[in-house]
Amino acid sequence: MTGLALGSVHRTHAAALSAGGLDPAEVEGVVRRALEEDLAFGPDVTTDATVSVRAQATGDVVPRSPGMLAGIPVAAAVFDLVGRGEIEVQLLAADGTAARPGEAVLTAAGSARALLTAERTALNLIGHLSGIATLTRHWVDAVAGTAAAIRDTRKTTPGLRALEKYAVRCGGGVNHRMGLGDAALIKDNHVLAAGGITAAVQAVRTTAPAIPLEVECDTLEQVREALAAGVHLLLLDNFGIDDTVAAVELARGTGCRLEASGGLTLERARAVAATGVDYLAVGALTHSAPVLDLGFDLRG
Repeated sequence: MTGLALGSVHRTHAAALSAGGLDPAEVEGVVRRALEEDLAFGPDVTTDATVSVRAQATGDVVPRSPGMLAGIPVAAAVFDLVGRGEIEVQLLAADGTAARPGEAVLTAAGSARALLTAERTALNLIGHLSGIATLTRHWVDAVAGTAAAIRDTRKTTPGLRALEKYAVRCGGGVNHRMGLGDAALIKDNHVLAAGGITAAVQAVRTTAPAIPLEVECDTLEQVREALAAGVHLLLLDNFGIDDTVAAVELARGTGCRLEASGGLTLERARAVAATGVDYLAVGALTHSAPVLDLGFDLRG
């Protein structure tokens, strides 16, 4: 049980979430759980002790460092739930745009107690998502001018996948599958269990013929086998540059797309992209992105 009754997401912020491909109800659920975690032991005792119940204030969410923005309407949802209709929130910047240090991206006005109670949860979410968007942009910039796109993985924080993959899109990346049921990815353990790539491909096509299918390959021989089985998307796991080039040549003219994965770094991203692969799969986008530094400043 929380120490504070919560409101709901304002319709304008729900519309902003929907426009970004997010489910407002799902986002509200994430925000509620985050607030319940903060309020599990009762209300904000520090704020209640130091701030008058009648005090009104205005505060700004302000980037401290440059980067890419993601999660502004998510932060707004935090103020909505805590404020219960008594906090007015203005979105001053758009997700997917550059964060400029010192320039506010969101303003919230209303109960000073509610603002301070919402502050950390709002900053946790927008900072985390903007960090993902910022790191994604670095990778996108690294392969600019090639035909390759930067793609995420399922290496996401439990419960935050939709938001984290949204942040990848804000940074210019593209999403891989959202879960285990919207696409099939045959990996080494599946190959072992099925008795080979061809057998695994046939099994998936029999069980789920309508869903997209991708096969992870560890060797060029596996690339040949997957291509012979008519697979149209291959994941090249920990291939060196020479083998990646060879795989691109093997797939040429087949309509098969190739995704490089494993051992990728920003420093070698462009060289890998230049081989002709279609995607670079980067788990670090979601599992290792540094938080973008933003603060919440009450106006004096």
